Amino acid sequence: MNRRGLLKTAAAGAALSAFSPLGRAFAATDIAWMTWENLAKPDYLAAFLNENPGIDITKTFIGTDDEQFAKLRAGGASSVDLITPGLDKVEYYVASDLLQPIDFSKVTNGDLLYDTFKNTHLGKKDGKTYGIPFYWGINPIVYRADLMDAEPDWSVFFEGDKYAGKLAMRDYALEGIMIAAMYLGIPRDEMFVMDDKQLAEVKKALMAQKKLLRTYWNSIGDLTNLFASGEVVCAFSWVPPYYDLKERGLDMGMAKPKQGVIGWCDTLAVPAGVEGEKLDAVFNLVNYLLGPQYGEKLAFGGPYAQSTSAARDLIPDDQKEKIFISDLSVMDSFVWKQNPPRYNDWVAIWNEVKAS
Repeated sequence: MNRRGLLKTAAAGAALSAFSPLGRAFAATDIAWMTWENLAKPDYLAAFLNENPGIDITKTFIGTDDEQFAKLRAGGASSVDLITPGLDKVEYYVASDLLQPIDFSKVTNGDLLYDTFKNTHLGKKDGKTYGIPFYWGINPIVYRADLMDAEPDWSVFFEGDKYAGKLAMRDYALEGIMIAAMYLGIPRDEMFVMDDKQLAEVKKALMAQKKLLRTYWNSIGDLTNLFASGEVVCAFSWVPPYYDLKERGLDMGMAKPKQGVIGWCDTLAVPAGVEGEKLDAVFNLVNYLLGPQYGEKLAFGGPYAQSTSAARDLIPDDQKEKIFISDLSVMDSFVWKQNPPRYNDWVAIWNEVKAS
């Protein structure tokens, strides 16, 4: 289970389906939101709909960010009013002239963005924000604390053979090569623009890593089962297996290596063709999605953290810990995913390592 693994991907591409209250009259303004299913639960949006009786919302669900981008490029932008692209993907939409800038005068909760999100260059062009950070999390190391001697860092995937055959990495070139770069100490400002020498070092490290792995995982459900059986004791993972297996009584650990932790963030973005009264309604919804009522729901229902502090004081300390907002210094170690100019080379290296 994970923020995207929770999605019913079979719904991707399904017809728009309204989730307004039963018996509601046809709304004067209907907002079409293309998003992940777990962000558009009716109870998350009930307060907004009750406070705005002239607005209704319809939704389509996406299975991948690439699918969302393809739909908009194919002309879908004319029938969609709000989308949810990854922070690292916004530049593709902007380059294709698919988005318009966020009007912060109508999105006042944008003033409450955490500094990390205010200061990022991602999602922006020429000083304008096209994808406003919405919600975020981390991809840490998850491990069986009862089957390991100490809390691991990235070196466990590259050195020694103590846990050989019981380690797992996600089958994704971008993250796999980022982790190798962090292990090797390649500076963050060089990580996504590595030269041939650095990429050769990464490839060598990944070759050594492969010998230690039990598997490259694709399904978070499969990884969770491997943890449960003890076949895997340590993995680069999403967060949910940690909580799922703790609830089953297993002694699980979660490590956030000092070398860096991969952070993810999705945004809210408005297609270029939205205008007039519809645009005002969309920005009203964006403001709500960054506000306290939605944020409190998301903190428990996700559980995920908003990119703003709007709901922070409404969330108990134990839940703050769970969504990583009890100590915001954790963001100092985040390495946010970006799009390497030489990504084809990254993929080639990844595929060569796997085939070796």
